[in-house]
Amino acid sequence: MEIEPSLSSGRFKLHDQLELLEFKDQYVIKSVESPDQGFSIDRRDGNIEPLNDEACSGSPSQTSTIYGVAGTIRLLAGKYVLVITSRKEAGTFLGFPVFRVTSMKFLHCNEALKFSNYQEKKDEVYFMNLLKVVEATPGLYYSYETDITLNLQRRCKLAEGWMSKPIWKQADPRFVWNRNLLEELIECKLDGFIIPLLQGNILTFGAVQLKLNDSLAVITLLSRRCNRRLGTRMWRRGANLEGDTANFIETEQLLETEGFKSSLLQVRGSIPLLWEQIVDLSYKPRLKIINHDQTPKVVERHFHDLLQRYGEIVAVDLTDKHGDEGQLSAAYAAEMQKLPNVRYVSFDFHHVCGTSNFDKLQVLYDQIQQEFENQGYLLIDTEGNILEEQKGVIRSNCIDCLDRTNVTQSYLAQKSLSLQLQRIGILSCTKCISMFSEECGKFRTLWAEQGDEISIEYAGTYALKGDLVRYGKQTISGLIRDGMSSLSRYYLNNFQDGVRQDAMDLISGHYTVNRNSPSPFQLNGFESFSYLPVASALVIGGLTLTSFSLQQAGRSAQQYLSSVVWAGVTAGVLALVKANVFYILITTLVSLIATMEQCQRRMAASSIIARYQNVLSENPP
Repeated sequence: MEIEPSLSSGRFKLHDQLELLEFKDQYVIKSVESPDQGFSIDRRDGNIEPLNDEACSGSPSQTSTIYGVAGTIRLLAGKYVLVITSRKEAGTFLGFPVFRVTSMKFLHCNEALKFSNYQEKKDEVYFMNLLKVVEATPGLYYSYETDITLNLQRRCKLAEGWMSKPIWKQADPRFVWNRNLLEELIECKLDGFIIPLLQGNILTFGAVQLKLNDSLAVITLLSRRCNRRLGTRMWRRGANLEGDTANFIETEQLLETEGFKSSLLQVRGSIPLLWEQIVDLSYKPRLKIINHDQTPKVVERHFHDLLQRYGEIVAVDLTDKHGDEGQLSAAYAAEMQKLPNVRYVSFDFHHVCGTSNFDKLQVLYDQIQQEFENQGYLLIDTEGNILEEQKGVIRSNCIDCLDRTNVTQSYLAQKSLSLQLQRIGILSCTKCISMFSEECGKFRTLWAEQGDEISIEYAGTYALKGDLVRYGKQTISGLIRDGMSSLSRYYLNNFQDGVRQDAMDLISGHYTVNRNSPSPFQLNGFESFSYLPVASALVIGGLTLTSFSLQQAGRSAQQYLSSVVWAGVTAGVLALVKANVFYILITTLVSLIATMEQCQRRMAASSIIARYQNVLSENPP
C-alpha cells in the first residue's frame, strides 16, 4: 500500500494534525486536512491497512485529535502503536517550526492476550509497564516540514531534490530515537505519517538586540542524541565492540544575523573503552575496566567513524587524574597514543578549575586554541554561498559527559561565537561577546538550559555546575541545587534507572520479545519477587525490635544481648538483599520509609494531643 506524499513547493511535508477514531474492532487514523489520507489498525492483531470506505462505517466509540504516529512494537500478545497526543512549539530550525512531544500513549492491539498462558500474561503486564515508561520519555522533538537530525553543513552538501524525499529518508539514522519503531510504517509506505523523533533539545532565543550597530541575532542550540547506545547514567557506560559510546551527543550552535548563517559543531561521548560502573548502593560505585583483546579496535573504530563524519578530531578528556577516574583516564591515554591522526588532551577539570573558577578554562583553551580556530565553523553569506567550512570537531568527555563537559563546551562555544561575529563584521577584532553582559547572560542561560535537559534524559536530574555556565561562578543557591540533584541521582541510579534501561533496550531493539523463548523474569524456576514480603517483614521487624531492645538495654544484660542479636539478624538480611535481590531492597526501603513516616505522624499527633490536654487541665473551660 502507498499513501500520497504531501509536497509543498518541492519540499516534503508531513500531515500535522490527525484524527484518531476508535472502533470496537479497529483504530482509524486519518489526516484532518486530507480525510482520504489515512490507515486502519486491526485491534485484534495490529494489522495495518490503507484507508477505505468500509473502514469508517459505523460510529466510533471515541474520536480524538493526535499529532503524529511514532511507530509500532510487537510484544508477546500483540502489537502496540505509539501516538503523539500533545505537543508544544519549542522553537525553529532554519525557519521551520519545531515541536516538543509533551505526551504520548500506546494504542493496544492485544486481543490475543486472553488466550495466553499465565506466565505470558504476567510477562506482558511487565512489558506494558515498560511501555508506560517509554510514554514518559523526555526531550523528544520533531518537525513536520524539515528534517532536524542533519546539521547545517551536511544539509548544504545534499544533492538537489533531497528535500522532496520523505522526511524519514532525509534523516540521519543515528539520531532517530524511534528508528526501530518505524520499520512497519516504512514497510507499509505511510510516508506522510512517519515522524522521525530526535531526542536531545532545541532551544532558541530570538531577536536579541546585540546593541552593536543595531544588529539582531538569533542563536539556536540543538543537541542530537545518538540511538546506538541508548541508556541511563550508571547502566550504560563506555563503548560497545562496534565503537559506539554511551551518551554520545552532537551539539550544533546556529547563528543567524544580517542574512548570514553560521554553525559550530561539538560532540561528546563516554570514554570509548570497555568499562562499567555497576550500581551497588554506594554513593560512587567503583569503575571497572573490562580487559578485552578487542579494546584497541574499539577505540580505533570509534575515532575512525568520527574522522569520516567530522574531519580532524581533538579529544579533550576532563576526568580526574587520581582514583578510579585516574586509572580509566590513564587507560584511555594509553590507547590514544596508538592513534597518530587524533590529538588527545588531558585536562583535570576539578584540579584546575575547582568548583567555582570558570575562567580557568582559559588554561585548556590555550592548549587547543590553534586546532580549535583552524577547525573553524560553517559560514554562509546572504546569497547562500559557503564562505567557510568546519574542518573538524572537539570531542569532550568527563565520566558522565554531563556537567564538566557542558561547562567546557559552553566556554568553547562562546569563544567561537565571538570569532563568528568578528568575521561577519558585527564585532571588531578587539571585542568579544563577554563584553556585553546582557547578551552574554542570555547566551550562557541557553547553554545552561541545554545542559539541564541533556542531564535529565541521561541521569534524571538537572545538570550539576549549572551556575558556572550561567554566571561563571558558583552560588549558594546553586550549591544547594547541586546537592539535591546529587541525592536524586543516587536514588534514581539505584532504584529507578534499571527499569528505564529495560524500557530503552525494548524500544531500541537491543532486546527483542520472543514468544518461543523462556520468560526473562524467572530465575532458576522461581521468581525473586516472591521474597519481597518475607524480606520486608524481616528487615522492618528486625529494625523495630532492635530499636525497642536498645531502649531497654540499660535495664539488664539480657536486653542488651537481645539488641545485639536483632541487630545482627537485620544486618544479615540487609546484606543478603544487597548481594542477591536488588528489587527486594527497593520495596523494603519504601515500606520502611512509609512506616517511619507513619510513626512520626502518630508521635506528632500524640504530642499535640498531650499538650492540648495539659492546656485544658491548667485552664479549664
